Amino acid sequence: MTSPSTVPYGTPDAPLLVVRGEAELDVEPEIARIGVTVSARGRDRRSTLDDLTRRNTAVLDLVKSYGDAVEELSTGAFSITPELTERGRGERVRSYQGRVHLGAEFSDFTVLGELTTRLADLDLTRVDGPWWSLRPGSPVHAEARRRAVGDALQRAREYAEALGTSIAALIELADTGAERPRAGGAAFARSVRRMGMAETAEPAEPLDLEPSRLRVTAQVSAQFTVVPPRL
Repeated sequence: MTSPSTVPYGTPDAPLLVVRGEAELDVEPEIARIGVTVSARGRDRRSTLDDLTRRNTAVLDLVKSYGDAVEELSTGAFSITPELTERGRGERVRSYQGRVHLGAEFSDFTVLGELTTRLADLDLTRVDGPWWSLRPGSPVHAEARRRAVGDALQRAREYAEALGTSIAALIELADTGAERPRAGGAAFARSVRRMGMAETAEPAEPLDLEPSRLRVTAQVSAQFTVVPPRL
């Protein structure tokens, strides 16, 4: 925002005033994300793959059953790895380990505790999260920037008033900080492996997951010229 005819430093006829503007907002999250890892292990490659496919389908069906509460569901990395015996010669396979990673995004937090508990209660299924955040285009970011600019302008006016003068023109405005949301809550992680459990076992009680408030910040640096004060 500096014009060719404007010098980037102050002169007696156009003193330069440099200030910083800051803003900090404490807001509710807009979306929550969880990660799900489905595993299978066996001595036979085909049976391991079949078990992994079956468990992956069960997870997908369970998440999709929550309808519009799930904004996004995606499959990440998939792997099936042979595990070799530690002793003996040759490439003797002891077992096979398979994994599928999935990610889900939610806007309805009321179902999150129930769903994460049901997912964690599945065979060889791990749940990580939730991670709370704002949407990329959330108006909260713009509001933080507006308040940071307003803070810089207010500071400049106060400094000018202390000198018995007023600001004349804006020379430069620079964004010096990223308004990345920060959450103070702890993430939920649970890994459950059920072997030989009765089919009539009672379902686990749903977790009570409270959203963590997010802190959004913005910082700017502003340069103004002021009317020459009488010192």
